[in-house]
Amino acid sequence: MTDPNAPGDVLRGPDDVLRGLLADLRAESAVVDGLVAGTAAENWARPTPAEGWTIAHQIAHLAWTDDWTVLAARDPERFTASLGGRFTELLASGADPVEEGAREGAAAEPTELLARWRAGREEALAALTAAPADVRLPWFGPPMKPASMATARLMETWAHGQDVADALGATREPTARLRHIAHLGLRTLGFAFAAHGLPAPEQPVRLELTAPDGGLWALGPADVPDVVTGPALDFCLLVTQRRHRDDLALTATGPVATAWIPIAQAFAGPPGKGRQPRA
Repeated sequence: MTDPNAPGDVLRGPDDVLRGLLADLRAESAVVDGLVAGTAAENWARPTPAEGWTIAHQIAHLAWTDDWTVLAARDPERFTASLGGRFTELLASGADPVEEGAREGAAAEPTELLARWRAGREEALAALTAAPADVRLPWFGPPMKPASMATARLMETWAHGQDVADALGATREPTARLRHIAHLGLRTLGFAFAAHGLPAPEQPVRLELTAPDGGLWALGPADVPDVVTGPALDFCLLVTQRRHRDDLALTATGPVATAWIPIAQAFAGPPGKGRQPRA
């Protein structure tokens, strides 16, 4: 796995970093594909931990977001215009475009939906590969460079894959790709506070996470009083809001870290509902 924070990466260009991220995104997508490709058609209607969403909704959402990714990378002007079209119309009517996209996609037959997602994610990978690495692409939130967009797609793929795995009673093996999600979770600290109407903290937070291979991932400045420690998997489950904090072996030290843990989110949009503690 590539690590955009590793010291050696100062010697690599943005194109190299992007290629590594896209390779990791492809690998993560293959894991989720393996979960649904081998399951019976009727299982696509299974409810997932996301309220109102079946497995089909989860895959449809990934396909929907890939379509928008392709548009943002290949035709930024049309992407921006599209936000002022049906997307805005749905918002004005009180509908949620994300929910609508998942609902429409989930109505397809499982084989058709899977084929759509497979084709769409290959298009997204190709579009991000061809995009200039130093140009910001439009998005629903702030514009992002292709590497940041690839990281966001990897985070979403892993997070929605967790919902699929939970619905199927499957356990995924954590990988070094989680470091991308942990890094994104830390970078979005200020956004999480803003999403809850709180001022962004001036005090930085450090992560000291146990990697899947038993090593240590230290992210953030050293020698600061605010630190979050624990398994990298648990931190990623926290910032994607796939588990309640009470079900995770994370420790927060310092006022900023302590205040951040309950509201952390690595995804764009309003604060998520999160998950209830497990019995």
